Amino acid sequence: MTSRTQVVPGEQVRGQAAEHGRHGAALQAGRHGAAVPAGLDELHETARRIASNVERVLVGKPEVVRIALVTLLAEGHLLVEDVPGVGKTSLAKALARSIDCSVSRIQFTPDLLPSDVTGVSIYNRQTADFEFRPGPVFANIVVGDEINRASPKTQSALLECMEEHQVTVDTTTYRLHEPFMVIATQNPIEMEGTYALPEAQRDRFTARVSIGYPDPQAELAMVDEHAGHNPLTDLEPVSDAATVHRLVHAVRSVHIAPEVRQYAVELVSATRQVPELRLGASPRATLHLVRAARAQAALSGREFVVPDDLHAVAVPVLAHRLVLTTEAHAARRSATDVVRSVLQRVPVPTGNGHVRR
Repeated sequence: MTSRTQVVPGEQVRGQAAEHGRHGAALQAGRHGAAVPAGLDELHETARRIASNVERVLVGKPEVVRIALVTLLAEGHLLVEDVPGVGKTSLAKALARSIDCSVSRIQFTPDLLPSDVTGVSIYNRQTADFEFRPGPVFANIVVGDEINRASPKTQSALLECMEEHQVTVDTTTYRLHEPFMVIATQNPIEMEGTYALPEAQRDRFTARVSIGYPDPQAELAMVDEHAGHNPLTDLEPVSDAATVHRLVHAVRSVHIAPEVRQYAVELVSATRQVPELRLGASPRATLHLVRAARAQAALSGREFVVPDDLHAVAVPVLAHRLVLTTEAHAARRSATDVVRSVLQRVPVPTGNGHVRR
């Protein structure tokens, strides 16, 4: 509102891909020059301020904060899955408070109705007409707490919102605010009274993160910081909706070469041929992977995407969309393992063609 898997490829995968990433960077830099657009300079500085602000609340988890920022800049939605007490809701609220924009929170419960999310038309006796009362989904950032505690009927109220950034009520369509992001939390351990998210809805989440337990040093720092007061109460905005909207447009301009686009397609296609999976990643996953890679490149201060950007976001973007076979579950294989094996197997593009690791 998942098991605690890492949200980024391991250091071994990163190290093996580094040489190929340098080839891709050299290829792209040769095409575009070394200059970094002013918009990306602003993006890098704004992202640094937001990350620093969030890390005041979520101590010792910079990679989780990075994926949250990547998802925000990629115009996506974030699913935070983990056990209770590790800071799922705190991450969502800290990111929301760091941006001076409209924020709403929905506490998902079994008795929640779709109209409680999207809004409802109410008859006005004075005007003798129906008036639409917007629901909490009409905000820039919507925090959905314990999303799997609502019924599938209520969960489905978010499908149109997340994919098309609009709501249709009584045959009338209403556009949602821009930027628009859903941050949903979910507890994968306590299953009593919960409803599993449908595959169609999981596929609409750009990325999934699992926060995990902090290391002893980070937990000690958290105790020192949080024991006297809640840092969320003192958190001040460091950006606003207009700035984020402008930076999202800057991310759209990040160049991705045909070879890197082809590599993204090959990575996603490879998941559909893995015998350990009943269901591979969808074409929507390819779009989300490319958008997230653009955001990752922009956060790195580059105006072009290299293979390393795809590696950095592949696990959080792809793993939650995969459905393992019964045999894979019995062998204790995870979707993260499958994504990493695909990264190892698919040839990486360089300036001189494909090179297999």
